[in-house]
Amino acid sequence: MFDAGIRQFRMALAMVLGRPIDVRSAERLVEDALATIAEFGSPGEDVEQLLRGAAADPQLRADLTNKALRRTAGRLAGKSPFYAEHFEAAGVDPATLTVDTMGRVPVTTKTDLVKRSRDFLCGEPFLASRTTGTTGRPAEIWYSRYEERLWPALVALSQVLRGNVRTTDLVQFNISSRATGTAYAEMQVARMAGAAIRMVGLVPPAETLDLTVGTDAPAPTLMVTYPSYLGQLVTLAHERGLGPADFRLRRINVGSEVLSPALASAAEEIFGAPVHDGYGMTEVTPVAGAICAQRHLHIDAGIGLVEVCDLETGEPAEPGALGTIVATPFYPYRECMPLFRYDTRDLVRRLPDAPLTCEMANVPATSHILGKADHVLSTRAGAVMPRDIIEVLDALPGARWPMRYRTDVTDGRLRLELAAACAADNSPADIAGRLAAAGIDATVALTDAEGHQLRRYRCDLVEQSFAGRAS
Repeated sequence: MFDAGIRQFRMALAMVLGRPIDVRSAERLVEDALATIAEFGSPGEDVEQLLRGAAADPQLRADLTNKALRRTAGRLAGKSPFYAEHFEAAGVDPATLTVDTMGRVPVTTKTDLVKRSRDFLCGEPFLASRTTGTTGRPAEIWYSRYEERLWPALVALSQVLRGNVRTTDLVQFNISSRATGTAYAEMQVARMAGAAIRMVGLVPPAETLDLTVGTDAPAPTLMVTYPSYLGQLVTLAHERGLGPADFRLRRINVGSEVLSPALASAAEEIFGAPVHDGYGMTEVTPVAGAICAQRHLHIDAGIGLVEVCDLETGEPAEPGALGTIVATPFYPYRECMPLFRYDTRDLVRRLPDAPLTCEMANVPATSHILGKADHVLSTRAGAVMPRDIIEVLDALPGARWPMRYRTDVTDGRLRLELAAACAADNSPADIAGRLAAAGIDATVALTDAEGHQLRRYRCDLVEQSFAGRAS
């Protein structure tokens, strides 16, 4: 136990001072937590306090954030050709940056990343991960060996302490093989937590459902996937007449797309397990967030800085206003291909300045993700976000997920075409009425257009197999 205390102290000190973290010490802390839980049934308050760290003190948090910004920017200026030019063009001295002055540094865009990817490298590449391309041309991000050992250790420690993953779990991953970094890290988290691992990928949903039921193989207790793929599984399970008694799942983790309350509720009813929505992005890993019971997005302020910037001015969004998440992962959590003030284009609203009352009130928060900023529709009645539309469509009686549709604006009014197969028995007038009740003035039509002509989802990255095909 004394050794564990030393490891906790060394790790906390490295976090505060911004020095590279001893990865083996972090991994051994996971082992310490597992041993403590096995012996005493709980991890103890001292280890949980390590996760919260100094971020609970606003003044100390502000001081640590400013130091982390300067440390991160200084390293980038010295190692990245892109950022050396970027800071110089902006007339910014990385050594003097603060939260209040960092807005003078222009945001980094996905276009920058795609066009000049080699100029972002600051370390020895080990593992490449590509974005899925569902929102544009894919970008390739390189991670170092240090990063790909450190991140899983930190996540595993958190997940073990909170009971989110156990040694008795079988974790089933239904995520795209293109998300190499995410897949690798998720498997390492499960491994360090002592759980069994099943990497399935985005195979046809029928194959996944057979595995999840566990007819011919052990059934999973945890599932990691995307909302759109989960929607396919829910639709298929409903058609087969399956329910909670047919599954062993105790938790479903989803992310990377908009999850509606209607789909989450349907999945929980079918699978008998809570659905947890999270936030993460290949480009800004390990900056990540979780959704609280009040549907706020909470992002850990110790690993990186998250700004909410006005869509029009680029300045900090006012309370209640729309903005895009601009993220800066801190060194030493990100070393190989770090990004500074990366515009994720993930749309949120800045919350009012009043104190939060949710169970995660000590962690900074925004609204839930509303969709991509580039997909906002400007109508004469106001802006319509992707989440606004998805939540209405997903709640249609008899909905078949994921909802396939396309939208445009004609004469200031929203025009929506929904795949007839997804509409069930809902008429265009019924759907228009539900949209109107949500404050969206729209004309609605049903279409027989093919899937590739409608909204694209991550579930469309399906990896075909020979299973179920005639020989």
